[in-house]
Amino acid sequence: MTYGRRTARAAGWLVAAGLATLGQPTAAAGQQALSVESIFGSGDFRGQSISVRWMPDGAHWSTIDRDSLGNGELWRVDARTGEREKLVSAAELVRPGSEQPLDIEGYSFSQDGRRVLIFSESQQVWRARTKGRYYVFDFPTRRLTPVSEADGWQMFAKFSPDARQVAFVRDHDLHVADLSDGSERRLTFDGSETIINGTTDWVYEEELGLRDAFRWSPDGARIAYWRFDQSPVRTYWLMDALPLYPELTGVRYPKAGEENSTVQVGSVELASGETTWFDIGPQTDIYVARMEWAESSEQVVIQRLNRHQNQLDLLLGDARLGTTSLLFSERDEAWIDANDDLHWIEGGERFTWTSDRDGYSHVYLYDRSGRMVRQLTRGNWDVTAFHGVDEEEDRIFFTAASESPTTRSVYRASLEGTDMTRIAGGRGTHSARFSPDFRLFTDTYSAIGSPPVTRLRRVSDGSEVRVLADNSELSGKLEALDLREPEFFTVRAEDGSDLNAWIIKPRDFDPGKTYPLLLYVYGGPGSQTVRDAWGGSRYLWHQMLVQDGILVASVDNRGTGARGREFKKQVYMRLGQLETADQLAALQQLGELPYVDASRVGIWGWSYGGYMALMTSLTGGSRVAAAIAGAPVTSWELYDTIYTERFMRTPQENLDGYAAGAPLTLAGGLEGELLIIHGTADDNVHPQNTLRMIYELEQAGKQFDMRLYPGQRHGVRGRVLTVNLYEMMTAFLHRTLLTSGPGEPPTPDTAWLGR
Repeated sequence: MTYGRRTARAAGWLVAAGLATLGQPTAAAGQQALSVESIFGSGDFRGQSISVRWMPDGAHWSTIDRDSLGNGELWRVDARTGEREKLVSAAELVRPGSEQPLDIEGYSFSQDGRRVLIFSESQQVWRARTKGRYYVFDFPTRRLTPVSEADGWQMFAKFSPDARQVAFVRDHDLHVADLSDGSERRLTFDGSETIINGTTDWVYEEELGLRDAFRWSPDGARIAYWRFDQSPVRTYWLMDALPLYPELTGVRYPKAGEENSTVQVGSVELASGETTWFDIGPQTDIYVARMEWAESSEQVVIQRLNRHQNQLDLLLGDARLGTTSLLFSERDEAWIDANDDLHWIEGGERFTWTSDRDGYSHVYLYDRSGRMVRQLTRGNWDVTAFHGVDEEEDRIFFTAASESPTTRSVYRASLEGTDMTRIAGGRGTHSARFSPDFRLFTDTYSAIGSPPVTRLRRVSDGSEVRVLADNSELSGKLEALDLREPEFFTVRAEDGSDLNAWIIKPRDFDPGKTYPLLLYVYGGPGSQTVRDAWGGSRYLWHQMLVQDGILVASVDNRGTGARGREFKKQVYMRLGQLETADQLAALQQLGELPYVDASRVGIWGWSYGGYMALMTSLTGGSRVAAAIAGAPVTSWELYDTIYTERFMRTPQENLDGYAAGAPLTLAGGLEGELLIIHGTADDNVHPQNTLRMIYELEQAGKQFDMRLYPGQRHGVRGRVLTVNLYEMMTAFLHRTLLTSGPGEPPTPDTAWLGR
């Protein structure tokens, strides 16, 4: 690899010319400079946030605070006044046989509020730290006891409805502990490396958002759970090359077109220990995307997706007999996403549902027989989050991209589908968390140049009760930087569609000069990078590049979200094709602006964005001077079943689509500079993607740069490595976009000399 020598040489020219120092960029006169270290290493721009977990009374929330020694303590906060009461002190969290208090990593209250279940000593399981130890703190006796005295980690522990028992998963089997006497029972007996009870396999966790895979019945007599047999799934081996003799870690990972786990859903009766299996149909090559008790201790509701994920069946299952009946089916010519917006009301007689069947995502009301009662929201805009139903007032609450795809506002409406009222919104992005009684809500607002502010508001009229977190310190630092806020605009897609975009220009922008340009891209189905919302450290890095003399822009191509079904789902069966055409069209139009140097245009992204950066650079030829591809997919046959087949079907069914959307088939098109980055322990987008890509590039006689991060997964984590990553990317962009050629100093008339 030549990257280290070349960037050092290029950076040396910048320093020699008095124009920039890596990590300490120059700013306009009177403007404070950003640096990689200040953004990612120092915490100087770390924002303030507040964690609100509403308590059942709707008047308080709970929170974890640290004492003077840094130990976690549990507090109750009066929502309206901010008055605080300590619920559990650090001294009360000293576990048996230890002198140190527990570190509270998670907690949940029993329904009666007399006990709290505390999660601690966690271990990483793929994306999340879901394996650890659980303890029960009893408020009346002020006693802390472990849920289980047996060896082994516990996962997803939760109280029974009466809080007398706690169920959890250990070693892929369900267990239940009796809190009255400390006894423990095992409810399933076949857990192994291939058989998983009560939690999920890798692909369900990653693509369906399922980890916790068991549910207590409302009466506490049964537990419904998923059972996975992942023996058909082949193993992908990740290698840790740092030990003297490299070590391998196996991941049961189903690649597109390969076999999935087989899945069952059962209900175990605690009294007898017997499991009744639900009839989920004769097809075994399916997904059980969701399952919950149906506001009843006798029935569960199951969401069954076919493998193509274009038909979702809602089933009602009898927990005693295992029989199921079909409530209704959702079908689509492209795909259907699992539904998280099923809320039972009227004692289980009716439920809410969201669907894009009329062209936009909206809320519907159904009765228990599966008959649609009415559509509750309408308009040429998407509901982006559903918050629930206030049955006392017959109202629903939701967030929508109603003003613009780039904004989010919070609304209420009646269960009759009328009286839609905005209670927080306008410019920017609003996100809400409602109290259980729907009297209050927290509204977190941000805009593209403004960090989040969280307020407590009244549901009745949206009026402010008090400010919870204003980020005034961070806002003051941003004001001192004197940054120019990004400008929103549109570019024209190849088919004539308007594509939302933003661009960042320097404070001392001179339209008579020319500047290099960097496109930031993600571009995957349903995603957005063009939002009127705070972008955190990545946004500040983009502003740092602008201070260095590089304009930064982003464009949401066809297939991205909050613009209705047709705009999003037109990429079906051809991932990468329309998106790449749109990024190239944007690059062409931006390059025609009088202040953009079309010979110095780059693109960067991570994950799907890394894939898009590759696709754009490999098909754009000389129009793309530089590209950074972080953790890129390089052929969809290398990615997992659920995500890939949702949009592409299998490789066997869509050979042309897979070939046209594979960077591996396009290596010969590279003309500009390319930097590929990958973590060697990436269990999501495997390093195999990058290894195959560099093989094809080498076979095509192409030169490029590459950086591997040993032991890192899909993202680079930790302060030191994050600084290292962004310093490297900054140096690459300085060399490729701020110089006249590799290793050459900037020419005197380049636009960024006069900053």
